[in-house]
Amino acid sequence: MATSLTENNKNIVRSLLLLLTMSFPLLTLANVQGVRLWHAPDNSRLVFDLTKNTEHKIFLLSSPDRLVIDIENSVLLKPIDGLEMDVGPVRKVRSGTHHKTDLRIVLDLREKVDPKSFQLKPNDQYGHRLVIDLYKKNAPDQIANFISNREKTIEISKPVMQATESLRGNRDIVIAIDAGHGGEDPGAIGHGGVYEKKVVLAIAKELNKLLKKEKGFKPYLVRTGDYFVGLRDRTKRARKANADLFISIHADAFSSPKASGGSVFALSQRSATSETARWLADKENSSDLIGGVGGLSLDDKEDLLAGVLLDLSMTASLSVSLELGQIVLGSMGKVARLHKSRVEQAGFAVLKSPDIPSLLIETGFLSNPKEARKLRSSSYQVQMAQSIFHGIKHYFLQMPPPGTYFASLKNNSNRLREYVIAPGDTLSVIAQKHATSMADLKKLNGLNSSKLRVGQVLKVPTS
Repeated sequence: MATSLTENNKNIVRSLLLLLTMSFPLLTLANVQGVRLWHAPDNSRLVFDLTKNTEHKIFLLSSPDRLVIDIENSVLLKPIDGLEMDVGPVRKVRSGTHHKTDLRIVLDLREKVDPKSFQLKPNDQYGHRLVIDLYKKNAPDQIANFISNREKTIEISKPVMQATESLRGNRDIVIAIDAGHGGEDPGAIGHGGVYEKKVVLAIAKELNKLLKKEKGFKPYLVRTGDYFVGLRDRTKRARKANADLFISIHADAFSSPKASGGSVFALSQRSATSETARWLADKENSSDLIGGVGGLSLDDKEDLLAGVLLDLSMTASLSVSLELGQIVLGSMGKVARLHKSRVEQAGFAVLKSPDIPSLLIETGFLSNPKEARKLRSSSYQVQMAQSIFHGIKHYFLQMPPPGTYFASLKNNSNRLREYVIAPGDTLSVIAQKHATSMADLKKLNGLNSSKLRVGQVLKVPTS
């Protein structure tokens, strides 16, 4: 009996050793745990989740167009499926083994691309990642198109402009609207599983609609869909679009579910105005690590060398940011509880544009159950966008940039006088007398109809 037990024990040990021997390669490989695909207007991003760092190489093949990705000492733990391949350059993804130990991924392409790859170290949200960016060849520059379309609009309206008006005399005020996070970076994941990136994109799109409808404004969406844009690239895009104002929209989460209320932030060149502001800035500034920004950049070094000049320029834009931010915050307070009654300041990287007044708007805390329910509601998203819009409009009516349509309105309002409605007066007759239009009189006086009453006072142009 003892001998039989000993033999059984030996068999068990042999089985365990065999199992360990078979499993050992898997323990040393950089296993691919998952694959994601994101699409932006100018590129698509393929992300591989790895259990460890490993070497890789990529190369292109033609006839037909393909991209080959070889990941050394790795295996694919589950099939690649669920990727959105109806749009973008990737038509199909295939996988296999190369040199017995390497994983080979082949992307069948529907168009030529310029591929770039880099690896990211683990962070609070993800482990090791391999990122493949597929840039479209000869893709139209959306920002260039934005500026081109803006100039075409000016050219089209040129014949109907009076000869005394210059081409730049009635330009639009450009508002760059930045929906925070996106794509690989979900932002805060709030109560009930709501994603910050989805909430803020919805609000940004609503704000974009409102500004498009308002004469004198030209909105520019920094991101139009679910993809990631690096923090520095966001401000670069705003600058390239000649933005007069940069608005970054967020809906963060705090360590306590009790934190609540909307906030407006401007840049602080020194210390944050509160612990919450410092915490939020640190959290938002880590976005590049989560979303994935690879490669060496000389931007920081250039900024350090030009620090003195940047500080001088930033002082002026910061003053505008604080004043405008207070008006936007007051407007938000009509639809939402406010976290603080004054504009706060912190070192948000996305606000560090020296020549553009910039604001970061926290629409609420997704970690607060009540605010999370509101922020995921489309009706509340519209209300929040409207409050931001009214704040922006209110400021620029008072302080319009020179050469803009709003500046011409202000100049005209300085040449107004009061007209008292007499019996027999009609809006069309009054408009003819004062060399203006009925539409302008209505807008100037906030009229919804052409009906007038005797004794009513209207503002009319002096000439």
